[in-house]
Amino acid sequence: MSQPSAVAVATDTDLFDPVRLGPYELANRIVMAPLTRSRADDAGVPGELQATYYAQRASAGLIISEATNISPQGKGYIRTPGIWSKEQVEGWKLTTSAVHAKGGRIFLQLWHVGRVSHPDLQPGGALPVAPSAVRAEHQQAYTYEGFKPMVTPRALEMAEISGIVADYARGAKNAMEAGFDGVEIHAANGYLLQQFLSDKTNKRTDRYGGSIENRTRIVVEVVAAVTKVWGGDRVGIRLSPLTKFADIGDSNPEPVYLSLIEQLNPFKLAYIHVIEGDTGGERHPPGAFDLQKLRRAFNGLCMANNNYTLELAIEARAQNSADLICFGRPFISNPDLVERLRSGAPLASPDPNTFYAGDAHGYIDYPRL
Repeated sequence: MSQPSAVAVATDTDLFDPVRLGPYELANRIVMAPLTRSRADDAGVPGELQATYYAQRASAGLIISEATNISPQGKGYIRTPGIWSKEQVEGWKLTTSAVHAKGGRIFLQLWHVGRVSHPDLQPGGALPVAPSAVRAEHQQAYTYEGFKPMVTPRALEMAEISGIVADYARGAKNAMEAGFDGVEIHAANGYLLQQFLSDKTNKRTDRYGGSIENRTRIVVEVVAAVTKVWGGDRVGIRLSPLTKFADIGDSNPEPVYLSLIEQLNPFKLAYIHVIEGDTGGERHPPGAFDLQKLRRAFNGLCMANNNYTLELAIEARAQNSADLICFGRPFISNPDLVERLRSGAPLASPDPNTFYAGDAHGYIDYPRL
């Protein structure tokens, strides 16, 4: 199946022009979003399959890798890749070498899922961890035996938090060894860092809970640890202030995220990656605050994401509401998405049955024009 492009031919836009991101000149402003595909091996090691997949899509100005577990505890889905072991680092080197050979740039996304997991996926069958023992309602975990209901997580002891920050730092160092061009800290979509940010999931009464300063503390500590490895200009952070994904939410997100941006500015990060609205859903959900406030508050580039079409991307650049535009699912079925968008060629539709797990089918066999 194919669908017509939103705009016949992309003209009068700088979407396809080079742009500076930290120390790099990207070929264009189009970013391949992180897309979980669950095709690593059971030890979280990527291989030649991933190298082929990412190299096929290297015409994106920047690729952000699929979310990558910083530790065995951080795992929440089957066959997701990791970045804590030597074998994983060696596996990722195949991908970074292949992308660089095609002239592309790729950042690794650092990930800990927190409560969005299951004992079947945890070392020794342990409970998943979270800021507080608050279960994700009406959610299921993707295990090796299929989908299972989420369990109530174990609240992290305060003494454990420094170890998690250290895991992010180790992941950042390993990403550098694996040849990535930078890293993105995943603080969105209801995973661990956003669980600390959100008052729906953070019921702590110690220095990591309660006030906005306390709830943002671990995110700032992680950014400090990761930028100590990479410097700020090769680090981005992903945020989703308005999402309901994985049963997350906050009673008043605007001051939380404006405070976080203010605390992040001294690190001189390369970009913030903002999911506009509800992840994969409404771009302007009821009761939303103006996310352009984050763009105006941040001293760096803003990357926008959520159901973007070529038409929306051109409009965003015309209005200067974002510097970079992330495309997700269109990259699954269109390895040459940038070229198709530029020429106005029709886009192939992806097969949802092959999104997660499986083999080369539905992964590296989508044809170019």
